Amino acid sequence: MAVAGSAVGLGNFLRFPGLVADPETGGGAFLVAYFVSLLLVGLPVCWVEWTLGRFGGSRGFNSSPGIFHALLGRPWGKYLGLLGFVVPVGVYFYYVVIESWCLGYAWHSFAGNLDLADPKAFAGFFAGFTGQGEDGHLLLGGGALAFFAAVFVLNFAIIYRGISGGIELVCKWGMPLLILLALILLGRVLTLGAPDPSRPELSVWNGLGHMWNPKAIATGLSNPAVWLKAASQVFFTLSVGFGVIITYASYLKPKDDVVLSGLTSSSANEFCEVALGGLITVPAAYAFLGASAVAGGTFALGFNVLPQVFAQMPMGHFFGGCFFLLLFIAAITSSLSMLQPGIAFLEEGLGLDRPRSVALLGLITAVGCTLVLWFSKDLKALATVDFWIGDIGIFLQGTLLIYVFNLGLGVERGWQQAHLGAEMRIPGIFRPILRWVTPAYLTAIFAMFLLTNLAGWNLSLASPAFAPTGPVLDLVGSADAPASPVARLAFLFLLTFLAFSALLIHLAGRRWSRRPS
Repeated sequence: MAVAGSAVGLGNFLRFPGLVADPETGGGAFLVAYFVSLLLVGLPVCWVEWTLGRFGGSRGFNSSPGIFHALLGRPWGKYLGLLGFVVPVGVYFYYVVIESWCLGYAWHSFAGNLDLADPKAFAGFFAGFTGQGEDGHLLLGGGALAFFAAVFVLNFAIIYRGISGGIELVCKWGMPLLILLALILLGRVLTLGAPDPSRPELSVWNGLGHMWNPKAIATGLSNPAVWLKAASQVFFTLSVGFGVIITYASYLKPKDDVVLSGLTSSSANEFCEVALGGLITVPAAYAFLGASAVAGGTFALGFNVLPQVFAQMPMGHFFGGCFFLLLFIAAITSSLSMLQPGIAFLEEGLGLDRPRSVALLGLITAVGCTLVLWFSKDLKALATVDFWIGDIGIFLQGTLLIYVFNLGLGVERGWQQAHLGAEMRIPGIFRPILRWVTPAYLTAIFAMFLLTNLAGWNLSLASPAFAPTGPVLDLVGSADAPASPVARLAFLFLLTFLAFSALLIHLAGRRWSRRPS
């Protein structure tokens, strides 16, 4: 439940519907690439991370740096676990901010404050609530600040209570409540029919068709962007590469079943993403507002479009409040999982007790969150941290996991480790997939990701050119688009955080070297 809670988050109910409804890369082609990526990357790396985590835990380590230190037995091994600390903590910098938006929207929806008259008013409410109009608006008392403070404190109050008294307790109650709320919303959405009798083409069923029909699959699958987005979503949604699963699995007993646990948590996540998140958001928006509203993007679809949809429903306040409460529960079960890898490392690496490790991690995350909150104009700081940590960092960590499994543990030894105490066996076809297909697939996808999104490289032999896209363009600038000072500051902060984390790992390594073998 804890791993499923980590995986089931905003990616299921906001990111996935936005991607699958995208007019350029969504639809049937995206879903084909998505499920191929799930089979060739998601499940294999998920099993790898569960196996490595339990293996490291049996040797007394609960963090990625410690587990890699024990597994590789080399002085440099612990540094390969750097991203296992940096990625979850770095994602938390902005994820908890979005989490506070969900709580705020739930509050305002239940209170009836989201009954705005037109789409522009909805967009204006979201911009003011999130501080997109000017930097410093939130920290000067505007918008979502009170909700952010409440959510930030709540996360650390829960994590302070530990694994069983905190994370497990929240997930044990939160996950069933989340699914119950989602089923209530799904039932309401699927019974909407065609809300406007004068426009029968705008129906829930046509909304499902807009999302699922296999339109232009051959053309879509030839587009690298489709594969890039599909693979990225699989990483994001399963929490693969976050450094979360490897930490959670380290608390298992040596013969606890990681094969069935990995498959079960992945299946629970896919049910919540495809059968709940996908079937709630897109059909409802399509039925009330048409195809143009569906293509509004992740934040626009969730925070601008859906409130309009709920406002037109009977008992719209209630169903809107339920939806954003659902998002908040999904978000908090995920944000808690982002804190635990950091706590585990600080405790075992620096020898801190629970209060001091929570205090230090609270200070680190408070600094990162302040950066995102203060530079809220156009969400530039949030987008910068999301790209370099949430896209690049997760991809690197996921790719690193499969190579460490193959080269450090070995496929045969790893295969045996995975099946200790297993009630079911991984199908034999996954043995060559783990050894050859997944590493090659990840390497190819990541290379395309870098070339397409990071460098914007034009591979034409006639006129090769370097044309950086958004995140890089924000840093280097061009004649037409000057560099963004906020993006540069956020990037510099991330480099500083990376160096600080490496220093902590160095200090931890000195402590671990004195441990008996």
